[in-house]
Amino acid sequence: MRERVALIGAGPSGMSLLRALALAEDAGAAVPEVVAFERQDDWGGQWNLDWRTGADRHGEPVHSAMYRDLWINGPKECMEYPDYPFDAHFGRAVSSYLPREAMRDYIVGRVAEVAGRIRPEIRFATAVRWVQPLEGGGFAVTSEDLVTREAVTERFDRVVVATGHFHTPHLPSWPGVETFPGQVQHAHDYRSPEPYTGRRVLVVGSSYSGQDLALQLHRAGAAHVTTAYRARPQDIAWPAGMDEAPEVQGFDGAEVTFADGSTAEYDAVLLCTGYRHHYPFLPRELALAGPNLLAPFGLWKGVVWHADPRVLYLGATQQLFTLTLLDAQAFFARDVLLGRVPVPDEEERRADMDAWFERMTRIDGPPAALAYQGAYIQDLSSHTDCPEVDVEAVARTFLEMRDARIEDVRTFRDRRHRSTVTGTLAAAHPVPWMDRPDDSLEEYLHRFPA
Repeated sequence: MRERVALIGAGPSGMSLLRALALAEDAGAAVPEVVAFERQDDWGGQWNLDWRTGADRHGEPVHSAMYRDLWINGPKECMEYPDYPFDAHFGRAVSSYLPREAMRDYIVGRVAEVAGRIRPEIRFATAVRWVQPLEGGGFAVTSEDLVTREAVTERFDRVVVATGHFHTPHLPSWPGVETFPGQVQHAHDYRSPEPYTGRRVLVVGSSYSGQDLALQLHRAGAAHVTTAYRARPQDIAWPAGMDEAPEVQGFDGAEVTFADGSTAEYDAVLLCTGYRHHYPFLPRELALAGPNLLAPFGLWKGVVWHADPRVLYLGATQQLFTLTLLDAQAFFARDVLLGRVPVPDEEERRADMDAWFERMTRIDGPPAALAYQGAYIQDLSSHTDCPEVDVEAVARTFLEMRDARIEDVRTFRDRRHRSTVTGTLAAAHPVPWMDRPDDSLEEYLHRFPA
């Protein structure tokens, strides 16, 4: 009997898995029946922009953290699918940094060749409410159609969790924060900079996303922006009107105290403090928990749930290589489902997880982290026919971006990088990033004649 697989999530990870299965079927493989459940009204995951915050139009928690003026904060050359170059998609050379709509168009374009076959496998506006392991084998998956509000329970042999982990904010607390008179907002609910214009803003978190939002606020006319770091200074020469401070220690009304004893007053606080693994539809014994890591413990090869190998995860690891990492995981998951990659016994899985985890603990900076994840992608790909990524070239491009960011955080997006797939040098954007509008896809491509 043909196996049934429940795929939860149709963002980039889920789309990659559906495409990989379609390609295998084209090559003559017998593939399982896949039913994909997507809570949003369209595929694309985090790349879908929803003006709402809190609850979506169905009353469900808003999934996407996307905001209006987003431009990718790493070169597109670090995110390029080896079998689907940006040149081929857009029919021309474009800049190294894309606005959200153009990036989403690229991701969707990659599955266009099989879209007519895989979209019907997706139940949009449908939320998975519960996954129950069955004594006789398999899982009872209960889902709800968010339009009709009809619930149904079905049996599946395997479950693939591809919901990502950028939808449930990590919300730290500090002494006195409840006395702060201004707005405290997590980046997940940020949509545009205008509410911060003319205000003194504290951005808590120094990741690239935190730096990006700080720049967005500065560019839109915030009176002053401070970014608070937790571990070490960011080595960035901030422009006038921006600075950084060590870890937040507490609040006293509008006054914030930092780890070095300094204080400053602010009108608003924006939390760029990351996200939590959150899988409310899974029983505890199947749910990944803990911090966001390059090697989340409990996942063999970062994909197979060690405690129950019938459950697979996609996109649950910390991402440096992003799309190509997700694709490598999708191909690996596909071949586990097809029986091409045998899942070893518990002892061998444990030894492999221990080795990767121990190696992760020795990472001492960005070059080592990139090398680690590059080796991980190569390890996954060695078991499959996933398109090969030149991980060393991608890492070099990533580090070029890091150096350009340190040199001038305002202009690094004006740099041009070379494709590791085609060798094409990116086109120069005619407008400096600090002056760019939020280009629609049509307006953006108009700047780069074919």
